[in-house]
Amino acid sequence: MKLDFTRKNAILKKYFIGIKSIKMQTFGWRLLDLDGFSLMTFWAQYGEFIKLALIFVAIIILLKFKIPLSGAIGIGAVLTVALYGIPVLDSLMIAGKSMISEATIMVLLNCYLITFLQRMMELRGHLDLAQRSLSRLFNSRRVNASIAPVFIGLLPSPGAIFIAGSMVDTACGDYISKEDKTFVASYFRHIPESFLPTYSSIILACQLTGVQMGAFVLGMVPMVACLMLLGYLFYLRKVPKETGEAASTDKLADLQSLCRSLWTIAVIILLIVVLNVPVYIATVGVIIVYFFTSRFTWQEIKLFFLSALEARIVINTFVVMIFKDLLTHTNVITALPGLFEALPIPSFLVFGLIFFVGTIVAGSTAIITLCLPMAFAAVSGAGMPLMVFLMSCTYAAMQISPTHLCLTLACEHFKTDFGALVKRTLPVIGIFYVILTGYYLLLNLFF
Repeated sequence: MKLDFTRKNAILKKYFIGIKSIKMQTFGWRLLDLDGFSLMTFWAQYGEFIKLALIFVAIIILLKFKIPLSGAIGIGAVLTVALYGIPVLDSLMIAGKSMISEATIMVLLNCYLITFLQRMMELRGHLDLAQRSLSRLFNSRRVNASIAPVFIGLLPSPGAIFIAGSMVDTACGDYISKEDKTFVASYFRHIPESFLPTYSSIILACQLTGVQMGAFVLGMVPMVACLMLLGYLFYLRKVPKETGEAASTDKLADLQSLCRSLWTIAVIILLIVVLNVPVYIATVGVIIVYFFTSRFTWQEIKLFFLSALEARIVINTFVVMIFKDLLTHTNVITALPGLFEALPIPSFLVFGLIFFVGTIVAGSTAIITLCLPMAFAAVSGAGMPLMVFLMSCTYAAMQISPTHLCLTLACEHFKTDFGALVKRTLPVIGIFYVILTGYYLLLNLFF
């Protein structure tokens, strides 16, 4: 191995137990070579991913020391700028564009409107009525804590977690910790996001692959059942089934009460799914109708205009969106195939890893756009089974990603630690991945 020095043009070689150490006098550091292994080569190949790992490890450590999520991710954003050498001016421009981007504004607007609606529903007691109606219909706290968030999850807005959180909090009472409640609310609220075409990621994936929406939804049904079962086995079974209320004597009346209490959510969902109305327009329209049908007064709702805008949510939203955009700017996600392609595993598992890591880093939309067409071109016989596998990988990764705003909002709602949520989620998605792999292989036998 030869190196030319610009100043002294000399090479010093020393051997220590088979390790060749070249002392570079000009640069003052060592380059190790062991059986052809070079630190420079290794860093050139894996340096970008090591930087990424350091950023996420730093965030985890900061959360472990009870640093607020916004602070931990903010420091992660600063580390991203420093480690990837993003010019300060460029990083400030990225942050500024991120704060005023349409995506950020829509998230904040939708969260604000959903929170406003939640305040109105709480004032009229409709969330409590929904809980009582569910209790009388099923007489099960577990049903209340799971089915209600799943229904609320049909609403494609991060702010929906507030309504789901309130219902889970009431259903679970003091039987589980607030950290467990955070998991239950977030986990079950996001299950519809794994397969329903109310979410843009599902629509985008079907458009890019040509897989029929109906075939994908049908293929996801067993995995959705698996998610429900895992959530029950890990946490919901800790909650007593009995609600302490008398069983229903008039199921029809209780069903009518449930519809009366949640019609606002149902109408918003129908407007979005059937008529393709934007979330904020549908929510504003329902709020106006709700104001008159439930006979609100100006005095009752005027305070909601301020209370629905929570400073912590705004700050967390800005920080998460800036962090995600900075990571996207590094283009590290485009190098993921090169990192995993040499692994001695089947190609579908390689892309599963790419989708998992890429989703944690940049979110589902980015990884779907960049890598889904590549996966379908590389994996032989790609079709509905591969789409089910990769979209499930993406869904599971989103449940532990610091760039997933809903998780931040769930932690804010219950005043819990993000690290505690990830700790509870990892075992669940780990088992889910094992089952998912077997399910993919089974699907390939028939499709």
